[in-house]
Amino acid sequence: MTFSAMNIGRTGVGLAHHWIDAIAHNMANVNTVTATDEEPFRALRPVATPLGNGPYAETGSGVVVGAQVRQEGDAPIVHDPDHPLADEDGMVQKPLVDMSGQMTDLMIAQRQYQANMRTVESAREAYQTALRLGGR
Repeated sequence: MTFSAMNIGRTGVGLAHHWIDAIAHNMANVNTVTATDEEPFRALRPVATPLGNGPYAETGSGVVVGAQVRQEGDAPIVHDPDHPLADEDGMVQKPLVDMSGQMTDLMIAQRQYQANMRTVESAREAYQTALRLGGR
């Protein structure tokens, strides 16, 4: 593949972008409260899948979002009798969002984005240099 470095970097940028969007969605819902008999908000996390799965696939083809997994576990139940969604005992359900984990993921996703953008830029510069050399 002639432009494989650029394509691999491009898919990495796309994955990082999707991950950053998921983190933003999770953080925006950190205060989403539900009734105790409803499903709580659960943070989402994208799972990367390599491109080109199969017996004849070229290795190093990049990645795509293969799935999104939801945070597992029991949602915290808190006493808030004044909340409109509170049950007869005054209990509501908080979301499953770990803010410190989301902030850590955000830093990793930003670095992933930057590294993949640098890969794309380096590949572009190398291709441009090769074209200039070939034109002489």
